[in-house]
Amino acid sequence: MGLLNKVELLKDMIQTAIDNGARTVEDVHKSIADMPFEALERSGLLDEDRQKLRDKNQQTIGMVYEKIREINQKVGELASDMFETLEDGQHISKVMDENEKNTRQ
Repeated sequence: MGLLNKVELLKDMIQTAIDNGARTVEDVHKSIADMPFEALERSGLLDEDRQKLRDKNQQTIGMVYEKIREINQKVGELASDMFETLEDGQHISKVMDENEKNTRQ
């Protein structure tokens, strides 16, 4: 396995770790943010308006972490494109070197 393939594999592993980490942090964040609503619910003080606020809060948190995962995906795609460009450049350089070698002979 070439160096660029190893680097891209490492990039994929990091990207997966970031995605999984964001999901885990999102779950923890939502659980912590939901605690006051749970307390209101247990005490019978969670009316329909507060339930809407609870739902909106969960949606907002979800949107933030979805954006983090989206950015992670875009950065990964950009890095993959760069690796592909480098591989293409290596191939082109190799072909040019071979052509130059053949014309000298």
